[in-house]
Amino acid sequence: MNNPEPEFLPVPGIRLGAAAAGIKYADRDDLVVIELAEGANCAAVFTRNAFCAAPVVVAREHLRTVAPRYLLINSGNANAGIGDDGLRAARESCRALAATRGCAIDQILPFSTGVIGETLPVNRIAVAVPEALTALNDRGWPAAARAIMTTDTVPKLCSRQFEYQGQQVTVTGMAKGSGMIRPDMATMLAYVATDARVEPTLLQACLEQAVAPSFNSITVDGDTSTNDACVLMASGVSPCPPVTDRESELFRNLCATVQAVCMELARAIVKDGEGATKLVEIRVDQAATLEEARRVAYTIAHSPLVKTALFASDPNWGRILAAVGRAGVEGLAVERVEIWLDGVCIVRDGGRAADYTEAAGQSVMEQDTFTIRVTLGRGDLSTRILTCDLSYDYVRVNAEYRS
Repeated sequence: MNNPEPEFLPVPGIRLGAAAAGIKYADRDDLVVIELAEGANCAAVFTRNAFCAAPVVVAREHLRTVAPRYLLINSGNANAGIGDDGLRAARESCRALAATRGCAIDQILPFSTGVIGETLPVNRIAVAVPEALTALNDRGWPAAARAIMTTDTVPKLCSRQFEYQGQQVTVTGMAKGSGMIRPDMATMLAYVATDARVEPTLLQACLEQAVAPSFNSITVDGDTSTNDACVLMASGVSPCPPVTDRESELFRNLCATVQAVCMELARAIVKDGEGATKLVEIRVDQAATLEEARRVAYTIAHSPLVKTALFASDPNWGRILAAVGRAGVEGLAVERVEIWLDGVCIVRDGGRAADYTEAAGQSVMEQDTFTIRVTLGRGDLSTRILTCDLSYDYVRVNAEYRS
Protein backbone atom coordinates (compact mmCIF):
# COMPACT_ATOMS: atom_id res chain seq x y z
CA MET A 1 0.00 0.00 0.00
CA ASN A 2 1.37 3.38 -1.00
CA ASN A 3 -1.62 5.33 0.26
CA PRO A 4 -0.75 8.03 2.79
CA GLU A 5 -1.94 7.48 6.34
CA PRO A 6 -5.40 9.00 6.75
CA GLU A 7 -5.77 11.75 9.31
CA PHE A 8 -7.60 10.78 12.49
CA LEU A 9 -7.97 11.58 16.18
CA PRO A 10 -7.43 8.89 18.83
CA VAL A 11 -10.46 8.18 21.02
CA PRO A 12 -9.56 7.86 24.71
CA GLY A 13 -10.67 4.49 26.01
CA ILE A 14 -10.52 2.76 22.61
CA ARG A 15 -7.49 0.75 21.43
CA LEU A 16 -7.04 -1.11 18.15
CA GLY A 17 -4.55 -3.73 16.98
CA ALA A 18 -4.08 -5.46 13.63
CA ALA A 19 -2.31 -8.66 12.64
CA ALA A 20 -1.75 -10.94 9.65
CA ALA A 21 -3.69 -14.19 10.02
CA GLY A 22 -3.36 -15.34 6.40
CA ILE A 23 -7.11 -15.87 6.10
CA LYS A 24 -7.08 -15.13 2.37
CA TYR A 25 -4.38 -12.58 1.70
CA ALA A 26 -0.64 -13.08 1.95
CA ASP A 27 1.66 -10.51 3.51
CA ARG A 28 -1.02 -8.14 4.80
CA ASP A 29 -2.97 -7.59 7.99
CA ASP A 30 -6.45 -9.13 7.92
CA LEU A 31 -7.39 -9.40 11.60
CA VAL A 32 -8.37 -6.57 13.94
CA VAL A 33 -9.06 -6.45 17.66
CA ILE A 34 -10.76 -3.39 19.15
CA GLU A 35 -10.61 -3.04 22.93
CA LEU A 36 -13.17 -0.96 24.79
CA ALA A 37 -12.56 0.53 28.22
CA GLU A 38 -14.24 -1.08 31.21
CA GLY A 39 -17.73 0.37 31.52
CA ALA A 40 -18.04 1.28 27.84
CA ASN A 41 -21.35 0.92 26.01
CA CYS A 42 -22.03 -0.31 22.47
CA ALA A 43 -24.84 0.13 19.93
CA ALA A 44 -25.12 -1.65 16.61
CA VAL A 45 -27.25 -2.11 13.52
CA PHE A 46 -26.99 -5.09 11.21
CA THR A 47 -27.98 -6.34 7.78
CA ARG A 48 -31.58 -7.33 7.09
CA ASN A 49 -30.48 -9.93 4.55
CA ALA A 50 -32.27 -13.19 5.47
CA PHE A 51 -29.02 -15.08 4.83
CA CYS A 52 -27.21 -13.01 7.45
CA ALA A 53 -23.70 -14.19 8.24
CA ALA A 54 -22.83 -16.23 11.32
CA PRO A 55 -20.92 -13.38 13.01
CA VAL A 56 -24.02 -11.19 12.67
CA VAL A 57 -26.10 -13.83 14.47
CA VAL A 58 -23.51 -14.23 17.23
CA ALA A 59 -22.88 -10.49 17.65
CA ARG A 60 -26.61 -9.90 18.07
CA GLU A 61 -26.79 -12.65 20.70
CA HIS A 62 -23.84 -11.26 22.63
CA LEU A 63 -25.13 -7.68 22.55
CA ARG A 64 -28.34 -8.83 24.22
CA THR A 65 -26.34 -10.41 27.04
CA VAL A 66 -23.62 -8.05 28.27
CA ALA A 67 -21.71 -4.89 27.38
CA PRO A 68 -18.85 -5.80 24.98
CA ARG A 69 -15.19 -5.42 25.86
CA TYR A 70 -13.75 -6.49 22.50
CA LEU A 71 -14.60 -6.50 18.82
CA LEU A 72 -12.93 -9.14 16.64
CA ILE A 73 -12.93 -8.48 12.89
CA ASN A 74 -11.52 -10.51 10.03
CA SER A 75 -11.36 -9.77 6.30
CA GLY A 76 -11.02 -12.19 3.40
CA ASN A 77 -13.76 -14.56 4.53
CA ALA A 78 -17.38 -13.62 5.21
CA ASN A 79 -18.18 -16.73 7.32
CA ALA A 80 -21.59 -16.65 5.62
CA GLY A 81 -23.71 -19.25 3.87
CA ILE A 82 -22.25 -22.31 5.62
CA GLY A 83 -24.92 -22.97 8.27
CA ASP A 84 -24.05 -24.32 11.70
CA ASP A 85 -20.36 -24.59 10.81
CA GLY A 86 -20.29 -20.82 10.49
CA LEU A 87 -21.86 -20.31 13.91
CA ARG A 88 -19.32 -22.68 15.46
CA ALA A 89 -16.48 -20.83 13.75
CA ALA A 90 -17.72 -17.43 14.95
CA ARG A 91 -18.02 -18.68 18.53
CA GLU A 92 -14.65 -20.43 18.42
CA SER A 93 -13.05 -17.18 17.24
CA CYS A 94 -14.58 -15.39 20.20
CA ARG A 95 -13.40 -18.19 22.50
CA ALA A 96 -9.81 -17.83 21.25
CA LEU A 97 -9.78 -14.13 22.13
CA ALA A 98 -11.64 -14.60 25.41
CA ALA A 99 -9.13 -17.22 26.58
CA THR A 100 -6.28 -14.82 25.97
CA ARG A 101 -7.91 -11.90 27.77
CA GLY A 102 -9.65 -13.77 30.56
CA CYS A 103 -13.10 -12.45 29.71
CA ALA A 104 -16.43 -14.07 28.93
CA ILE A 105 -17.06 -15.19 25.36
CA ASP A 106 -20.18 -13.04 25.11
CA GLN A 107 -18.11 -9.93 25.86
CA ILE A 108 -16.71 -10.25 22.33
CA LEU A 109 -18.51 -9.21 19.15
CA PRO A 110 -17.29 -11.01 15.97
CA PHE A 111 -17.41 -9.52 12.46
CA SER A 112 -16.31 -10.90 9.11
CA THR A 113 -16.09 -9.65 5.53
CA GLY A 114 -14.99 -11.32 2.32
CA VAL A 115 -15.98 -14.30 0.21
CA ILE A 116 -19.32 -15.96 1.03
CA GLY A 117 -19.62 -19.74 1.36
CA GLU A 118 -16.12 -20.63 2.53
CA THR A 119 -15.13 -22.09 5.90
CA LEU A 120 -13.50 -19.61 8.27
CA PRO A 121 -9.99 -20.83 9.28
CA VAL A 122 -10.41 -20.36 13.03
CA ASN A 123 -7.01 -21.88 13.76
CA ARG A 124 -5.29 -19.07 11.86
CA ILE A 125 -7.31 -16.47 13.76
CA ALA A 126 -6.36 -18.06 17.09
CA VAL A 127 -2.68 -17.97 16.17
CA ALA A 128 -2.83 -14.31 15.12
CA VAL A 129 -4.88 -13.00 18.08
CA PRO A 130 -1.83 -12.52 20.39
CA GLU A 131 -0.10 -10.43 17.72
CA ALA A 132 -3.18 -8.21 17.35
CA LEU A 133 -3.36 -7.81 21.13
CA THR A 134 0.30 -6.86 21.31
CA ALA A 135 -0.37 -4.18 18.70
CA LEU A 136 -3.24 -2.61 20.68
CA ASN A 137 -2.91 1.15 20.98
CA ASP A 138 -5.10 4.22 20.68
CA ARG A 139 -3.40 5.19 17.41
CA GLY A 140 -4.18 1.89 15.71
CA TRP A 141 -7.00 3.28 13.54
CA PRO A 142 -5.11 3.48 10.19
CA ALA A 143 -3.71 -0.05 10.48
CA ALA A 144 -7.15 -1.36 11.42
CA ALA A 145 -8.83 0.51 8.57
CA ARG A 146 -6.44 -1.13 6.12
CA ALA A 147 -6.79 -4.58 7.64
CA ILE A 148 -10.58 -4.69 7.16
CA MET A 149 -10.35 -3.77 3.46
CA THR A 150 -11.27 -6.25 0.73
CA THR A 151 -11.75 -4.69 -2.72
CA ASP A 152 -11.42 -1.19 -1.27
CA THR A 153 -8.65 0.86 -2.86
CA VAL A 154 -8.19 3.22 0.09
CA PRO A 155 -8.75 3.02 3.86
CA LYS A 156 -11.69 5.08 5.10
CA LEU A 157 -11.24 7.11 8.28
CA CYS A 158 -12.90 10.24 9.63
CA SER A 159 -12.67 12.23 12.88
CA ARG A 160 -14.59 15.14 14.36
CA GLN A 161 -14.62 16.92 17.71
CA PHE A 162 -16.95 19.27 19.53
CA GLU A 163 -16.59 21.19 22.76
CA TYR A 164 -18.92 20.95 25.72
CA GLN A 165 -18.39 22.81 28.99
CA GLY A 166 -14.76 23.40 28.08
CA GLN A 167 -14.05 19.74 27.25
CA GLN A 168 -13.38 18.23 23.85
CA VAL A 169 -15.48 15.22 22.86
CA THR A 170 -13.98 13.08 20.08
CA VAL A 171 -15.72 10.94 17.45
CA THR A 172 -13.63 8.80 15.10
CA GLY A 173 -14.85 6.18 12.64
CA MET A 174 -13.60 3.76 10.03
CA ALA A 175 -15.43 1.82 7.36
CA LYS A 176 -14.84 -0.69 4.61
CA GLY A 177 -16.98 -1.07 1.54
CA SER A 178 -16.62 -0.77 -2.21
CA GLY A 179 -18.94 -3.29 -3.85
CA MET A 180 -22.06 -5.20 -2.76
CA ILE A 181 -23.27 -1.87 -1.46
CA ARG A 182 -26.90 -1.11 -0.88
CA PRO A 183 -27.11 -1.19 2.89
CA ASP A 184 -30.40 -1.84 4.60
CA MET A 185 -29.23 -0.78 8.03
CA ALA A 186 -25.74 0.61 7.87
CA THR A 187 -22.84 -0.24 5.62
CA MET A 188 -20.59 -3.17 4.87
CA LEU A 189 -18.56 -2.73 8.04
CA ALA A 190 -18.31 0.51 9.99
CA TYR A 191 -16.97 1.23 13.46
CA VAL A 192 -17.45 4.60 15.11
CA ALA A 193 -16.21 5.48 18.59
CA THR A 194 -16.53 8.36 21.02
CA ASP A 195 -15.13 9.00 24.48
CA ALA A 196 -18.50 10.33 25.68
CA ARG A 197 -20.45 8.55 28.39
CA VAL A 198 -23.78 7.60 26.85
CA GLU A 199 -26.72 5.67 28.26
CA PRO A 200 -27.26 2.54 26.07
CA THR A 201 -30.72 3.38 24.71
CA LEU A 202 -29.58 6.88 23.78
CA LEU A 203 -26.48 5.47 22.11
CA GLN A 204 -28.67 3.22 19.97
CA ALA A 205 -30.93 6.15 19.10
CA CYS A 206 -27.90 8.24 18.16
CA LEU A 207 -26.63 5.51 15.83
CA GLU A 208 -29.98 4.90 14.14
CA GLN A 209 -30.42 8.62 13.62
CA ALA A 210 -26.97 8.83 12.04
CA VAL A 211 -27.23 5.88 9.64
CA ALA A 212 -30.56 6.93 8.08
CA PRO A 213 -29.19 9.81 5.94
CA SER A 214 -25.71 8.30 5.57
CA PHE A 215 -25.13 4.56 5.24
CA ASN A 216 -28.81 3.90 4.56
CA SER A 217 -28.81 6.41 1.69
CA ILE A 218 -26.04 5.07 -0.52
CA THR A 219 -25.82 2.46 -3.25
CA VAL A 220 -23.07 1.23 -5.54
CA ASP A 221 -24.73 -1.78 -7.13
CA GLY A 222 -27.98 -2.48 -5.30
CA ASP A 223 -26.70 -5.57 -3.47
CA THR A 224 -27.21 -5.80 0.28
CA SER A 225 -24.45 -7.85 1.90
CA THR A 226 -24.96 -10.77 4.28
CA ASN A 227 -22.47 -9.20 6.69
CA ASP A 228 -23.39 -5.51 6.96
CA ALA A 229 -22.81 -4.09 10.42
CA CYS A 230 -22.28 -0.69 11.97
CA VAL A 231 -21.17 -0.26 15.56
CA LEU A 232 -21.10 2.86 17.72
CA MET A 233 -18.87 2.57 20.79
CA ALA A 234 -18.89 4.97 23.73
CA SER A 235 -15.85 4.46 25.96
CA GLY A 236 -17.20 6.70 28.71
CA VAL A 237 -13.82 8.09 29.77
CA SER A 238 -14.60 11.72 28.86
CA PRO A 239 -14.75 14.13 31.80
CA CYS A 240 -17.98 15.52 30.33
CA PRO A 241 -21.23 14.68 32.14
CA PRO A 242 -22.94 11.46 31.04
CA VAL A 243 -25.45 11.70 28.21
CA THR A 244 -28.77 10.74 29.80
CA ASP A 245 -31.28 13.16 28.26
CA ARG A 246 -32.44 13.02 24.64
CA GLU A 247 -33.30 16.74 24.78
CA SER A 248 -29.94 17.86 26.13
CA GLU A 249 -27.48 20.02 24.21
CA LEU A 250 -24.80 17.38 24.77
CA PHE A 251 -26.90 14.67 23.10
CA ARG A 252 -27.74 16.92 20.16
CA ASN A 253 -24.07 17.82 19.67
CA LEU A 254 -23.05 14.18 19.89
CA CYS A 255 -25.70 13.08 17.37
CA ALA A 256 -24.71 15.82 14.94
CA THR A 257 -21.03 14.86 15.19
CA VAL A 258 -21.65 11.12 14.83
CA GLN A 259 -23.86 11.82 11.82
CA ALA A 260 -21.15 13.99 10.24
CA VAL A 261 -18.62 11.18 10.62
CA CYS A 262 -21.05 8.62 9.17
CA MET A 263 -21.88 10.92 6.25
CA GLU A 264 -18.20 11.32 5.40
CA LEU A 265 -17.56 7.57 5.61
CA ALA A 266 -20.63 6.81 3.49
CA ARG A 267 -19.47 9.29 0.87
CA ALA A 268 -16.02 7.66 0.86
CA ILE A 269 -17.58 4.23 0.27
CA VAL A 270 -19.50 5.38 -2.80
CA LYS A 271 -16.52 7.31 -4.12
CA ASP A 272 -14.48 4.11 -3.80
CA GLY A 273 -17.13 1.98 -5.52
CA GLU A 274 -15.42 -0.78 -7.48
CA GLY A 275 -14.15 0.95 -10.61
CA ALA A 276 -16.15 4.11 -9.89
CA THR A 277 -15.21 7.31 -11.72
CA LYS A 278 -18.25 9.46 -10.81
CA LEU A 279 -19.87 10.38 -7.50
CA VAL A 280 -23.50 11.30 -8.14
CA GLU A 281 -26.15 12.61 -5.77
CA ILE A 282 -29.71 11.76 -6.74
CA ARG A 283 -32.33 14.06 -5.26
CA VAL A 284 -36.06 13.54 -5.56
CA ASP A 285 -38.23 16.48 -4.48
CA GLN A 286 -41.99 17.22 -4.36
CA ALA A 287 -42.94 13.61 -3.65
CA ALA A 288 -46.25 12.66 -2.03
CA THR A 289 -44.53 10.17 0.29
CA LEU A 290 -40.98 9.44 1.37
CA GLU A 291 -41.40 5.89 0.10
CA GLU A 292 -42.14 7.00 -3.46
CA ALA A 293 -39.27 9.49 -3.37
CA ARG A 294 -36.84 6.73 -2.40
CA ARG A 295 -38.34 4.36 -4.97
CA VAL A 296 -37.67 6.86 -7.75
CA ALA A 297 -34.17 7.64 -6.49
CA TYR A 298 -33.14 3.99 -6.24
CA THR A 299 -34.67 3.10 -9.60
CA ILE A 300 -32.45 5.71 -11.22
CA ALA A 301 -29.41 4.71 -9.18
CA HIS A 302 -29.78 0.99 -9.93
CA SER A 303 -30.43 1.29 -13.65
CA PRO A 304 -27.48 -0.29 -15.50
CA LEU A 305 -28.25 1.94 -18.48
CA VAL A 306 -28.13 5.09 -16.37
CA LYS A 307 -24.98 3.95 -14.58
CA THR A 308 -23.14 3.14 -17.80
CA ALA A 309 -24.19 6.49 -19.26
CA LEU A 310 -22.67 8.14 -16.20
CA PHE A 311 -19.43 6.28 -16.84
CA ALA A 312 -19.40 7.39 -20.48
CA SER A 313 -20.27 11.01 -19.55
CA ASP A 314 -23.14 10.56 -22.00
CA PRO A 315 -26.15 12.87 -21.41
CA ASN A 316 -28.55 10.18 -22.58
CA TRP A 317 -31.39 11.76 -20.64
CA GLY A 318 -33.97 9.30 -21.98
CA ARG A 319 -32.53 6.63 -19.69
CA ILE A 320 -33.20 8.77 -16.62
CA LEU A 321 -36.70 9.65 -17.84
CA ALA A 322 -37.46 5.95 -18.41
CA ALA A 323 -36.24 5.04 -14.91
CA VAL A 324 -38.53 7.64 -13.33
CA GLY A 325 -41.45 6.35 -15.36
CA ARG A 326 -41.00 2.72 -14.32
CA ALA A 327 -40.42 3.43 -10.63
CA GLY A 328 -43.99 2.48 -9.79
CA VAL A 329 -45.34 5.86 -8.73
CA GLU A 330 -49.09 5.41 -9.06
CA GLY A 331 -50.88 8.18 -10.95
CA LEU A 332 -47.69 10.02 -11.87
CA ALA A 333 -48.52 13.11 -13.95
CA VAL A 334 -45.55 13.17 -16.29
CA GLU A 335 -46.28 16.73 -17.41
CA ARG A 336 -45.46 17.91 -13.87
CA VAL A 337 -42.13 16.10 -13.68
CA GLU A 338 -38.85 17.97 -14.13
CA ILE A 339 -35.41 16.37 -14.34
CA TRP A 340 -32.21 18.33 -13.87
CA LEU A 341 -28.47 17.73 -14.24
CA ASP A 342 -27.12 20.22 -11.72
CA GLY A 343 -28.61 23.51 -12.98
CA VAL A 344 -29.49 22.19 -16.44
CA CYS A 345 -33.14 21.20 -16.92
CA ILE A 346 -33.34 18.22 -19.28
CA VAL A 347 -37.03 17.24 -18.93
CA ARG A 348 -40.08 19.48 -18.55
CA ASP A 349 -43.76 19.34 -19.63
CA GLY A 350 -43.64 15.63 -20.41
CA GLY A 351 -40.58 15.64 -22.66
CA ARG A 352 -37.22 17.20 -23.37
CA ALA A 353 -37.02 20.74 -21.99
CA ALA A 354 -37.39 23.29 -24.78
CA ASP A 355 -34.22 25.15 -23.79
CA TYR A 356 -32.09 22.05 -23.23
CA THR A 357 -28.96 21.56 -25.33
CA GLU A 358 -26.75 18.52 -25.62
CA ALA A 359 -23.70 20.68 -24.95
CA ALA A 360 -25.13 21.85 -21.62
CA GLY A 361 -25.89 18.30 -20.52
CA GLN A 362 -22.48 17.10 -21.65
CA SER A 363 -20.70 19.76 -19.60
CA VAL A 364 -22.37 18.49 -16.43
CA MET A 365 -21.87 14.79 -17.17
CA GLU A 366 -18.16 15.29 -17.72
CA GLN A 367 -17.73 16.38 -14.10
CA ASP A 368 -16.53 13.92 -11.48
CA THR A 369 -19.32 14.96 -9.10
CA PHE A 370 -22.80 16.26 -9.91
CA THR A 371 -26.49 15.95 -9.01
CA ILE A 372 -29.44 14.38 -10.80
CA ARG A 373 -32.55 16.10 -9.44
CA VAL A 374 -36.13 15.02 -10.07
CA THR A 375 -39.17 17.04 -9.03
CA LEU A 376 -42.38 14.99 -9.10
CA GLY A 377 -44.89 17.80 -8.56
CA ARG A 378 -46.94 15.69 -6.13
CA GLY A 379 -46.15 16.94 -2.61
CA ASP A 380 -43.45 18.35 -0.37
CA LEU A 381 -41.36 15.32 0.66
CA SER A 382 -37.80 14.78 -0.49
CA THR A 383 -34.92 12.31 -0.33
CA ARG A 384 -31.33 12.10 -1.44
CA ILE A 385 -29.00 9.17 -2.05
CA LEU A 386 -25.42 8.86 -3.24
CA THR A 387 -24.41 6.52 -6.02
CA CYS A 388 -21.72 6.07 -8.66
CA ASP A 389 -21.24 4.93 -12.22
CA LEU A 390 -20.74 1.39 -13.54
CA SER A 391 -17.42 0.97 -15.30
CA TYR A 392 -15.41 -1.71 -17.06
CA ASP A 393 -13.44 -2.16 -13.84
CA TYR A 394 -16.55 -3.05 -11.83
CA VAL A 395 -17.07 -6.10 -14.04
CA ARG A 396 -13.36 -6.99 -13.90
CA VAL A 397 -13.09 -6.66 -10.11
CA ASN A 398 -16.15 -8.80 -9.45
CA ALA A 399 -15.36 -11.36 -12.13
CA GLU A 400 -11.90 -11.87 -10.61
CA TYR A 401 -12.91 -11.54 -6.94
CA ARG A 402 -12.42 -15.20 -6.01
CA SER A 403 -9.32 -15.73 -8.12
